[in-house]
Amino acid sequence: MMSATSDGWQASAEAWIAHIGETGDRGRADVLDRPMMDAVTASGAKTALDVGCGEGRFCRMMAAAGLSPIGIDPTPQLIATAKARDPGGHYLDASAEDLPFEAERFDLVVSYLTLIDIPDFRTGISEMARVLAPGGTLLVANLNPFVTAMPKGWPEDQSAWVKDGSHAPYYAVTDYMEERAAWTAWGGIRILNHHRPLSAYMAAFLGAGLCLTRYDEPAYHGDDPDAAAKYARVPWFNLMVWQKSKGSVAL
Repeated sequence: MMSATSDGWQASAEAWIAHIGETGDRGRADVLDRPMMDAVTASGAKTALDVGCGEGRFCRMMAAAGLSPIGIDPTPQLIATAKARDPGGHYLDASAEDLPFEAERFDLVVSYLTLIDIPDFRTGISEMARVLAPGGTLLVANLNPFVTAMPKGWPEDQSAWVKDGSHAPYYAVTDYMEERAAWTAWGGIRILNHHRPLSAYMAAFLGAGLCLTRYDEPAYHGDDPDAAAKYARVPWFNLMVWQKSKGSVAL
């Protein structure tokens, strides 16, 4: 299992904390937060687990909505920051592939832009399903695999937008079906992300006995016209709501 040191997260933690702040980056604040919180409310959950909680921002949002979330993350500095910002919260240093909880513990499990960071995502998804109560909800936001399928060797300080002067910029995609890891860097952050085709994720969720009840590619709702154009041209994120059958038996 890859550590938070070898995947760049511990070295990038300070820069990440500064980047995210209290309100989140544009993709979270102006695209995902609204539909994610709508889904949290619709779940009717009381107990929640945030897998890959980072510095704890979404846990604090769920707590403000009346839930009792627990956050886990394998990066010690991020967990320390989560605890400092939310002294009454519950945060643990743990990995998605080995969740330290008994089966069927939570009404709601959240993976908010963390699947691309989990080396063994199949085991991670199986673990999320294991700790989910029968009838519970697994809420997932992920980078769309269309976006993570940029060409191998693409410069880390560039996006995959191609500007050749002959037409409007387009996004470069290649080797879509190949599962792979690649380093990405911006603003003092350098971390290892993973690309997998959407079919690989879907097979893992279905293999864990979950039922898809919602799929969305959320739209931008901020007021920056350039950002609106960017998010309209490429399906940047996907959002999925999975349910665990009330008749499921924990493995």
